[in-house]
Amino acid sequence: MLYLDFSQDQFDVNTIQPQNDFEQTVKDFLVDWFSDSDVMIAHTSGSTGTPKEIILTKNNMRKSANMTAKYLQLKNGDTALLAMPVSYIAGKLMLVRAIEIGLKLICIQPTSHILLEDINQEIQQNFSSINFVALTPMQVEKSLDFVSKCDKLIIGGAPLSDKVKADLSAFDNEVYETYAMTETITHIAFKQVTNQKYNAVENCFEAFEEVSISVDNRGCLVIDTPYDGLQVVTNDLVELLDSRKFNWIGRVDNIINSGGIKLFPEQIEEKLKPYISSDFFITSKNDELLGQKLVVVIEGEKGEIDFSKADLTKYQQPKEVIFVNQFPRTESGKILRNKIIKKS
Repeated sequence: MLYLDFSQDQFDVNTIQPQNDFEQTVKDFLVDWFSDSDVMIAHTSGSTGTPKEIILTKNNMRKSANMTAKYLQLKNGDTALLAMPVSYIAGKLMLVRAIEIGLKLICIQPTSHILLEDINQEIQQNFSSINFVALTPMQVEKSLDFVSKCDKLIIGGAPLSDKVKADLSAFDNEVYETYAMTETITHIAFKQVTNQKYNAVENCFEAFEEVSISVDNRGCLVIDTPYDGLQVVTNDLVELLDSRKFNWIGRVDNIINSGGIKLFPEQIEEKLKPYISSDFFITSKNDELLGQKLVVVIEGEKGEIDFSKADLTKYQQPKEVIFVNQFPRTESGKILRNKIIKKS
């Protein structure tokens, strides 16, 4: 575990003595960051296709870090936690934010179960909470006690389940779902999660002030970033509410045409979450009659699944259930759907 204090004027990366591969990746990134190069290389997650190499300028990475700091009102001396791989953009930007804002950054080996007591013991501190933390939905679900001690928490990588949202509703901290991608140098919009303190928040994503959003002729989100005029045309179908707010519907490349009816897997998944305890996703198979038939793929051993209580239309009812022992995932925890579908 590393405790890096960027709140001081001078930080010497050479003082870091890595004890494992994760800590070595942190040091390697910092050495690269403080080098004379103006750019850095990042890779997409590969969850929807082959991972792509993307070259990012350090200046634009600083802009992203400062947009987050402005939105969340982070300040010099705040504590923060890095609990994600540095190989992906989410981990890289936690380090950049720490440098730019002047955070006291705790770097721990990525794990699903996090305890503040263990962190304090390891770094010989007595923090009652951590000011700023970024986690995946799985880490949130497995570390609810720790989550209650995060003053400001951002969650990315996948949508939150209703169960986790219900768990979070008992807290009084600031918790946000993020809309993010490597191409936009991590998140460009937040959706605050309702809880006992923040019980009147809008259930939609709000883009940062520095970002402009619109939709193309497919209804997909178009993002005009402050990164040297970069425009990102996404495959995400959205409902645009105003110049900064939107609801995410699903990916246009996931749409299933079954018997002439367009079905959105993400909407069906949301309806099924309360009734399937394991990880799962909706996809399709070729069918002579329907063209594409709706299929649900579930992680774990075979069992009986009752969809009768779910609020599904007759078209949204899965026509087949497939069980897979274990889903392949990216290092950041995203399910590699394409690999599963090819094997099924």
